[in-house]
Amino acid sequence: MRPFELFIGLRYTRAKRRNHFISFISLISMLGVTLGVMALIVVLSVMNGFQDELRNRILAVASHATISGPDNLLYDWQGLDRKVLRDPDVVGAAPYVMQQGMLSYGQSVQGALIRGVDPQMENQVADFSSKMKVGRFDSLQPGHYGIVLGIELARNLGVGVGDKVVLIAPQGQVTLAGVVPRLKTFTVTGVFEAGMYEFDSGLALINIRDAQVLYRMGSAVSGLRLKVKDMFDAPRVVQELAVGLPADMYFSDWTKEHANFFRAVQIEKRMMFIILLLIVAVASFNIVSTLVMAVTDKEADIAILRTLGAAPRSIMAIFMIQGAVIGVIGTLLGLLSGVLIALNIETIVPAIERLFHTQFLAKDVYYISELPSKLEWSDVGVIGIVSLLLSLLATLYPSWRASRTHPAEALRYE
Repeated sequence: MRPFELFIGLRYTRAKRRNHFISFISLISMLGVTLGVMALIVVLSVMNGFQDELRNRILAVASHATISGPDNLLYDWQGLDRKVLRDPDVVGAAPYVMQQGMLSYGQSVQGALIRGVDPQMENQVADFSSKMKVGRFDSLQPGHYGIVLGIELARNLGVGVGDKVVLIAPQGQVTLAGVVPRLKTFTVTGVFEAGMYEFDSGLALINIRDAQVLYRMGSAVSGLRLKVKDMFDAPRVVQELAVGLPADMYFSDWTKEHANFFRAVQIEKRMMFIILLLIVAVASFNIVSTLVMAVTDKEADIAILRTLGAAPRSIMAIFMIQGAVIGVIGTLLGLLSGVLIALNIETIVPAIERLFHTQFLAKDVYYISELPSKLEWSDVGVIGIVSLLLSLLATLYPSWRASRTHPAEALRYE
């Protein structure tokens, strides 16, 4: 591209006395691109932050992977534990018992998932100790029949630390009077808050030995819960472990157990990207209108350039440069402002809340009361490239129309 095309294209982006309106439309187009790019970066960063926060909350009480035995019974779990820990990608393993039960206190009855755990080994795969609101996680000692409840489950039952609840096991006990359910009284020794309603309202923890006695499992457990070095490698690690283990075992990982949830979040992120990209597209249409008016305004200049020997491709390049300048400056400003807001959103949002005396995420409604943000530079790169492409595409038709201008027709009434 020769220097005169670049010089004239840049010169046309500056206002003259008779085309202030065109320059105003150019400024609006530039601001439209800036706002669109900025909104895309901020919204996607917030959605990344929410996804990361929810993933961490789920995996704080769930596990990266699980290995369970046939019919929910795994007998030689100690040997399996030693075998899986030989894998360098596995950093922790803990046995568990998972059963269903009914919890009763006074007139209140609630169904729950009963998870039997070993408090010392469980700390290798989950972080219940930091989630305790009341009591201690290590209070679950064998033979003491203590129970730790999710905060919503405890609230629905109306119990607190020290209260006694009756756990009703679904497996019946045969007596002379017939089959009756097995009942056992447990003392509430703690309440945890995971930050996920699924766990807070339906999960109860007891000692693994107490669970084995209540559900008559002997020395067997339901399976092993695993923690791996990199949570995103969990599917690969599980597949590698499955090769050397019996075929009747069931293997799962967090991406399968919560697949619908994370798939929904990913779909929402993609839809928000498409919707907000329309802002950039609208700004690109403004570039089209800006260049069309500029071409009309500069018809005489185009005709003179053509008579001086400028080729159609040179005329086309002049107006492509003019439109590209709008798109490039708008995109760069949008990238800069979007990155700055995304990196400081945890400071900006509280300032806005204090200014307008409001709260975007009320603590009594949402588990996440602060707006999280996680800037992904790959998102920034994709947004910048797409914005530049849309801006360049918007310059093609007006520039082509300019290159088709006939000098004689344009100068007829000059």
